[in-house]
Amino acid sequence: MLAAYVETIHAEDPLRGLVVGERPEPQERPGWSVLPVVAAGLNHHDLWSLRGVGLGEDALPMILGCDGVAEHPELGEVVLYPVVTGTPGWSGDSTLDPRRSLLSEHHQGTLAEYVRVPDGAWVPRPEHLDAVEAAALSTAWLTAYRMLFVRADVRPGDTVLVQGAAGGVATALIQLGAAAGLTVWVTGREAGRRERALQLGADAAFEPGERLPRRVDAVLESVGAATWSHSVKALRPGGTIVICGATSGDAPERAELTTIFFKQLRVLGSTMGTLEELAALCRFVSQRRLRPVVEARFPLERAGEALERLDRGDVVGKLGITVR
Repeated sequence: MLAAYVETIHAEDPLRGLVVGERPEPQERPGWSVLPVVAAGLNHHDLWSLRGVGLGEDALPMILGCDGVAEHPELGEVVLYPVVTGTPGWSGDSTLDPRRSLLSEHHQGTLAEYVRVPDGAWVPRPEHLDAVEAAALSTAWLTAYRMLFVRADVRPGDTVLVQGAAGGVATALIQLGAAAGLTVWVTGREAGRRERALQLGADAAFEPGERLPRRVDAVLESVGAATWSHSVKALRPGGTIVICGATSGDAPERAELTTIFFKQLRVLGSTMGTLEELAALCRFVSQRRLRPVVEARFPLERAGEALERLDRGDVVGKLGITVR
């Protein structure tokens, strides 16, 4: 079968280790199902994997891809749930399993014609979305849903600040927050991206570090070191920062500990979401007729071109991969 996979790891030149070529089809095994992939999507996780972050040489070759929509023989097209528990008998929140992984870490990913997933690790595709749009729900949108509605625990009428205006998680936060009745503010380095955020439903857009009109109830943070101090200063007393990543690095110049304890701020980590949250996300997306932003679509055989574009940072929303 055709697949996009990591053959060798090159930390400084990640795309050098990418191959788009033939791999063996996955075989059935107890507790797992092999499904034909219809569409997938790219995430920065794929680039990190190519750099060897979270992926060792002993796991190679490894097919990339966390996002996916596959064809189920009884349910039709389904959105795949990419979190795989690793602790035998684990029955709690899958994101808290210390041995959890994502597809493409210990188990082959979705950038292939077929994928093997744990039985039941899927949710029916929202009917108003096509397969490429629905694939975006697996990772970026699930991450955003948990950040907003589980970890930040915000309510309609609250004001949230999204640091960064263009990525898959950021655009999902804007669309989900606006649909839920939140006041959504964003920051972005480029005027065009700030304008795009406003078109997606943001109420206001600011330059990074710009003084805000008032303090916010929650900050949704994925940028890291570059925006950390601004995030802390933007919060009202008792407010919450939810952090799901640190694309600019995880070592800010100032930890802002004095501000955090004096204002009694909450700092919460957030990683992906549960299968139940994916189901709730799909229901919400269906009810509000939301459509993930897919800037461009590439056939699987051009996955390398798509990853080059993602690596350049020339993306608003998601890049989709069509398989069937």
